[in-house]
Amino acid sequence: MESILEFLGTIPWWAWVLIVLVLIAIRDIFFNKTHTIMHNFPIVGHLRYMLESIGPELRQYIVANNREELPFNRIERGWIYASAKNQNNYEGFGTDRDIHQAHYVFINNAMIPYRIKPDHPNMLDPYFLPCAKVMGAYNKRKRPYRPASVINVSAMSFGSLSARAIESLNKGCSLSHAYHNTGEGGLSPYHKKGADIVFHIGTGYFGVRNDEGEFDIEKLVKLVEDYPQIRAIEIKLSQGAKPGKGGVLPGSKITKEIAEIRHVPIGKDVLSPAYHTAFQTLDELVELVERIAKRTGLPVGIKAAIGKLDQWKELAAIMKSTNKGPDFLTIDGGEGGTGAAPPSFADHVSLPWIYSFSDVYRIFKDEGLTDRIVFIGSGKLGFPSKAAMAFAMGADLVNVAREAMMSIGCIQAKICHTNNCPSGVATQKKWLQAGINIEDKAERVSYYFKNFKKELIEITHACGYEHPAQLTMEDVDINLGDKMLTQPLANVYGYNKVIVPFEGVETALNCPYLGGQYTTKGALAKFKNKQVRY
Repeated sequence: MESILEFLGTIPWWAWVLIVLVLIAIRDIFFNKTHTIMHNFPIVGHLRYMLESIGPELRQYIVANNREELPFNRIERGWIYASAKNQNNYEGFGTDRDIHQAHYVFINNAMIPYRIKPDHPNMLDPYFLPCAKVMGAYNKRKRPYRPASVINVSAMSFGSLSARAIESLNKGCSLSHAYHNTGEGGLSPYHKKGADIVFHIGTGYFGVRNDEGEFDIEKLVKLVEDYPQIRAIEIKLSQGAKPGKGGVLPGSKITKEIAEIRHVPIGKDVLSPAYHTAFQTLDELVELVERIAKRTGLPVGIKAAIGKLDQWKELAAIMKSTNKGPDFLTIDGGEGGTGAAPPSFADHVSLPWIYSFSDVYRIFKDEGLTDRIVFIGSGKLGFPSKAAMAFAMGADLVNVAREAMMSIGCIQAKICHTNNCPSGVATQKKWLQAGINIEDKAERVSYYFKNFKKELIEITHACGYEHPAQLTMEDVDINLGDKMLTQPLANVYGYNKVIVPFEGVETALNCPYLGGQYTTKGALAKFKNKQVRY
């Protein structure tokens, strides 16, 4: 044995390298039955697959320019990261965008901007920007709701996102007075850290389902009674990532905790059907909305990605004839989201947000229903300029998902569906989550929202208005890319937004239905006495 060890010790390191390479070559030539490249080009073939595996990272950090990447380019991500860290998010030496490209947006500033008075709420808190409308006011719900922030966290469920990510988002929403949409995974302990909650009901009815997987309204009523921070209910018909297709949460992600929250078995793939079992027709959908609203007292809305418009016209007609229906509509863009989807769905099914929203808004405007509905935009709108465009088109609120994920450390690795998210945001692996410092990330969410609102307010004031709800489609031009023509949104999409009745930010501050804890525990008095923490 000693002689063998002595002999091995005499072999130089380069010989060991040659031996390993020879063994790899033998394996590739004689035992590899699946990879032709490695069989035909032993050893060298491995380099091809290694380079291919790190190709996205090479393009993201070395090859692609600042405006080239999708879905979010380096400049966009940089603005989010800087805003979330409360660092300098300006850019110098002018824009590097191609301002002559199709769909480039121009915001028309006024000759004389809006001037805020010394006692104006935004002089006391430059981040105070509540919704101009009250959810459920028209339908006289028992507990109407005015969101205290125009930007909020969109539907991302615990299970898709990690516990630490959800808790960071919730605490960040609490700090910035925003609401947190639960996603269809149910209300987890990590959603109960202080923020207003919009409870999201998907086709799987997770958290409010019976043993057969059907919707159980009694569980929903009890949930709302037990947790008054739930301020609205959202019924998801479809989503931008995969409209008209069911979802799958892999069994590898189903922990005991997730199983208990969702009321599903441990370790088995959890399927969300493509359709609801609680209703089959639009009349039944409206009746379900009314039944939930009556039993819970909360505003109830629906969320959908948009394709065909005939059923939306039918829904608007039903709402007009019955004087019933959803209190808010969340229009999701086909640009996709955090949910994984087959490329055929992610790339081609449902319309991008700007087309989706304009089509649906026009339908409800024609029926005279816009005043009773709060319109929520969702689809890469987490930037002040894009939000300004959305408000000009008729949106009352903006929901963000991927942008919020970036504020807590997402690096756009695009492996959310593998349970191997390197930033710990979209994984259930404890060791990957461990790097998320909840208190630090909550502050970053808060700073992102606050800097977003501050910049949106400044854009609004530059256009001569007090609140972005006052922006009109004449205030934003869009480049059509046709002989370099630029037209107002109204000319391009064939309608003018209905003017939103708005009595001023001060009125919203004193609204009894204002969320975000402004009206609890003396927060309103502290706000007026300039004691609010910015």
